[in-house]
Amino acid sequence: MSVPRLTTVLSGAILDLEKRILDSMPIIEYWLRGQLQDHAVPFYCSVDLRNSGFKLAPVDTNLFPGGFNNLNPDFMPLCVQAMMAAVEKICPDTHSLLLIPENHTRNIFYLQNVVVLQTILRNTGMNVRIGTLLPEISKITMINLPSGRNLILEPIQRRGDRLGLEDFDPCAVLLNNDLSTGVPVILQNLEQPVIPPLHAGWATRRKSQYFAAYDNVALEFSNLISIDPWLINPYFAFCGKINFSEKKGEDCVARNVDEILSEIREKYKQYGVKEDPFVIVKADAGTYGMGIMTVKDGEEVRRLNRKQRKKMSVVKEGQPVTKVLVQEGVYTFESINAAVAEPVIYMIDRYVVGGFYRVHTGRGKDENLNTPGMHFVPLSFEPTCLLPDHETSPKCAPNRFYAYSVIARLALLTAALELEQGADVAGEPVSMTS
Repeated sequence: MSVPRLTTVLSGAILDLEKRILDSMPIIEYWLRGQLQDHAVPFYCSVDLRNSGFKLAPVDTNLFPGGFNNLNPDFMPLCVQAMMAAVEKICPDTHSLLLIPENHTRNIFYLQNVVVLQTILRNTGMNVRIGTLLPEISKITMINLPSGRNLILEPIQRRGDRLGLEDFDPCAVLLNNDLSTGVPVILQNLEQPVIPPLHAGWATRRKSQYFAAYDNVALEFSNLISIDPWLINPYFAFCGKINFSEKKGEDCVARNVDEILSEIREKYKQYGVKEDPFVIVKADAGTYGMGIMTVKDGEEVRRLNRKQRKKMSVVKEGQPVTKVLVQEGVYTFESINAAVAEPVIYMIDRYVVGGFYRVHTGRGKDENLNTPGMHFVPLSFEPTCLLPDHETSPKCAPNRFYAYSVIARLALLTAALELEQGADVAGEPVSMTS
């Protein structure tokens, strides 16, 4: 199916933004090319975007993407080509790589992602095997998947400063595990490159630091094409020393919610937006859509019931929430079959390799869609509509994908800057592609 059209009367402004981006394509590509060559970009990355009809902005960036199985299979050659470029920069003469996934054995959707990722890597000509950190897996274990394919997990072994399997000594270690619970000792101080670097995991990474870096990127880009930075950048604030169960730190959250809502109202007034502004409060570290709530008044934070406080108190694998990001909520006015949808863009090295729409029939345009009940629709296009400049094809809808790819690469550039700063703090080498 082609890219869904916006289902809102507010589509005019975003089309103006898209047109500005398309018209500025030569200068944008020149600028992005220079920026991405000057910085060590993450090995791979996915970016959650929200398209409100008057604003297009990233709301989250994942450095351990887990949805390769949701990409359009037609984009597989693009994934392989990008992966070859990424791998060659880390191990120019590599022939083997160890892939370490999340500690899931029952999440079939995630395991299908691991199989697709392994397939992409193998299609570059490498020998790729999967090692697990799960202590209960002490021998080669095969998991049968509904697709008919098999996933083989093997217990990892450390010999000196190298990590591998019983008869496998890889050039590098590729993590598809976000290290939410910390960095295992077995992964520390390895001789081999570990990608992404250990400080990219949620044990140390913080969303507030990421969006602080994005502020600078968005401002520079906006000056480049003469737009208001707010059109591509959500307001945000940060609160620490949080304990929702004990009602600690909620005054900071409530105060920042009200301040951001006030700033949004001014912008909505400027652009003639009639919607009610909202704010998203979410854990400053973590994924899987956990520890997130929508707020339209600071007092809502103080009136949370026991169930809501419990939901906001922990994230993945029971990790406690002690810091939160208070972020401007960006509406999504895109839909597929009357269900709200948001685009997720995937990149390998500096190349956009596809994406999908996250769709939820039970959620609203102002809610988090990364919750149980969501499904995915791969991004796909008519053959004549693949290129950014398709004026010769009047049947094509406005090329939303190019605008998506630009904003996603701004998010990628931000991650590169964030990780460079993190490497300085952690004292790690920048073991990413450059």
